[in-house]
Amino acid sequence: MKLRLLGTFSLLLFAAAVTPAITFDDTPPWVQQAAAIKVPAYDKDVTAVVLVYESTMTIDADGRVSEVYNYAVRILKREGREYATGGVGYLPDSSKIKDFRGWLVRGAGGIKRYGGDAILDLAAVDNDIYNEYRRKRIDAEDDADAGMVFAYTFSREDRSVFSQNDWAFQSSIPVINSKYTLILPPGWRAESVTFNHPKIEPSVSGSTYTWQLSNLPPIPDEPWSPSVTNLAARLAVSYYPPAGQVTSIKTFADWGAVASWMSELEEPQVQVNDALARKAYELTALAKTEFEKIQAISHYVQNIQYISIQTGLGRGGGYRPRVSTEVFAKSYGDCKDKANLMRAMLKVVGINSFAVSIYSGDPDYVKPDWPSPQQFNHCIIAVKIGDETQGATIIQHPILGRLMIFDPTDSETPLGDLPFYLQGSLALIDSKDAKELTKMPVTPPEMNQLERNVALSLRADGALSGSINEQAKGQTAVRFRSEFRRLSRPEFNSMIERWVTQGATAAQVAKIEPTDSVGDGRFSLNVEFSANNYAQLMQGRLLVFKPAIVSRREGLALTAPQRKHPVVLRSSTYSETVKFQLPAGFDVDELPESIKLEAEFGTYATSYEVKNGELVFKRSFSMRATTIPAARYDVVRSFFERVREAEQAPVVLARK
Repeated sequence: MKLRLLGTFSLLLFAAAVTPAITFDDTPPWVQQAAAIKVPAYDKDVTAVVLVYESTMTIDADGRVSEVYNYAVRILKREGREYATGGVGYLPDSSKIKDFRGWLVRGAGGIKRYGGDAILDLAAVDNDIYNEYRRKRIDAEDDADAGMVFAYTFSREDRSVFSQNDWAFQSSIPVINSKYTLILPPGWRAESVTFNHPKIEPSVSGSTYTWQLSNLPPIPDEPWSPSVTNLAARLAVSYYPPAGQVTSIKTFADWGAVASWMSELEEPQVQVNDALARKAYELTALAKTEFEKIQAISHYVQNIQYISIQTGLGRGGGYRPRVSTEVFAKSYGDCKDKANLMRAMLKVVGINSFAVSIYSGDPDYVKPDWPSPQQFNHCIIAVKIGDETQGATIIQHPILGRLMIFDPTDSETPLGDLPFYLQGSLALIDSKDAKELTKMPVTPPEMNQLERNVALSLRADGALSGSINEQAKGQTAVRFRSEFRRLSRPEFNSMIERWVTQGATAAQVAKIEPTDSVGDGRFSLNVEFSANNYAQLMQGRLLVFKPAIVSRREGLALTAPQRKHPVVLRSSTYSETVKFQLPAGFDVDELPESIKLEAEFGTYATSYEVKNGELVFKRSFSMRATTIPAARYDVVRSFFERVREAEQAPVVLARK
């Protein structure tokens, strides 16, 4: 679903060096002033700093919007050249770019100007057959270097569908000054909400509002961290005409108004003809239960090709799905088209459903205190079900009843499951009866399980051979399935070989056999391998080896001594049983101590047993989806340190 197309369009950033000998000529004063800014010292990992980041939006009563945008960035290290690029998005039928220029201030090398032939005009989205939305771009990356300042400006005229806009004060790099100015018609008023930062009050002069932040520090890249959109200060603004004044700009007083508006766009597009009805009946002919009917239709819609054709965006077309009969006839569509088609097919077999507006990619992105469709970028579905249908993705809505949540776009997550990046999100059920956001379900750890069984034979010279069998389900299976589908078979095999040889050095992998069972949500993997000298033979009488021969595929990343941001944990369960057939003539001399760790966010346990010449090593790990504050990072880090220590502990065999 192509949403949020009418706010402030900007890619980002970029750089250059400064000396007193520069001749600016016709370069705007703000660029000259930016190049003269003295920046503070930053950590060695900071590669660039934004000097100027400002937008001035002028709103007319008829919905016309004029924006002037200025941006300048200093490159601190050569790696920061990636920020020497800038852009502006536009809609050909409603937008007009009046000015778009860039400058690279190169110190003794003078100033390089960008305009005319240096400006690229590109499709904004490359996975659509046709999309009206385009972007102009200046790319100075190849010209830029450390010490330089890159700046660009644009002015754009547009038409607004909504009386709302948002502004992110920074990305991950530091910012010297970030400013958003809104100029309204006389008598209009603006209200703002601040996210990820204490309330930012505007300075107000008549109908002009200005929000500003200065000296914003960098946002460090930390593993298992919230996204930058949930760490960087953001502003959401709504503006309103005087009471009684008629305007073409859409305003939203609350979430009920947003849900009603979305429903009005979507409901007329749910249409059925004979061909679509026949297909729905054909798909469900053998279904015996409500769940099986939904499952048959869901599988069909998920396999419709994802392709988007976007038109009429300047009139809100980015939110309206295509008519379901057209989607069915052409067998392709984007997320809202797929949701719409599934709703039509379910309607044929007597099952009601609703479109659900959601943000894909960050479960914490949508904020309840800003009622706006611009908070969403994706569309899924809520299916109304009876009491006989059970599942982990069912919610109880106070007005709409029992609803099963499903994403018709994600072909790797079957009915009864939900992509992890949607779980726990606040979403809007697009019904006139919905008055508030609804929290999406979170699947329990045991639903996202990986079970591994390893059978090994250890020889007296330390050589090892055996097999690994993995059975994954839920979002763990989705992750493995995604790897398998994304990579070519040689690439997938190479990835598995690297994984095995990380634990068993120089291992020779003889067989890799994946099985993708998307129908029941499972993914299995069988691997056969051998490794010479896996166990270390010491003094001719001792064999030393680690029983944890392969790692968990996701790894354990929390090793830094300190942390600035919270730790975001995902729901999962892992269990492994490793059986070693011990070499003749050896007995177990020393075993690691079994451990059991329990924390508010998860558990971990290991055990060892020796019987009839066989060593059985077991380990299990369960983690629930939660966010741990940075102030309690030491608890999480300590937990994972003990897990790592346990998995490095060796077994010692002694010759009889």
